[in-house]
Amino acid sequence: MMDVWGALADKTRREILDLLKGRPYTAGEIADQFSLSAATVSHHLSVLRESKLVNTTRRAQTIIYSLNVRILRQLMNGLAEFLNS
Repeated sequence: MMDVWGALADKTRREILDLLKGRPYTAGEIADQFSLSAATVSHHLSVLRESKLVNTTRRAQTIIYSLNVRILRQLMNGLAEFLNS
């Protein structure tokens, strides 16, 4: 769960997750939304993927990113349990 908290600590990664709330995006579409280098966006996507906050689907040469709602629910449930104890 520490990987999740570390991933969420970065503002850009939170903005990417916010973007993915609307629909899945390709890596290129995500990069177009930010004034960052492609390498920097790729790094942020890698962190989100490693923390399992996003799911990926490959279609030929394209990777499509979507929000992993299951992990976010687990995170929220764990936080609620912590606050209620």
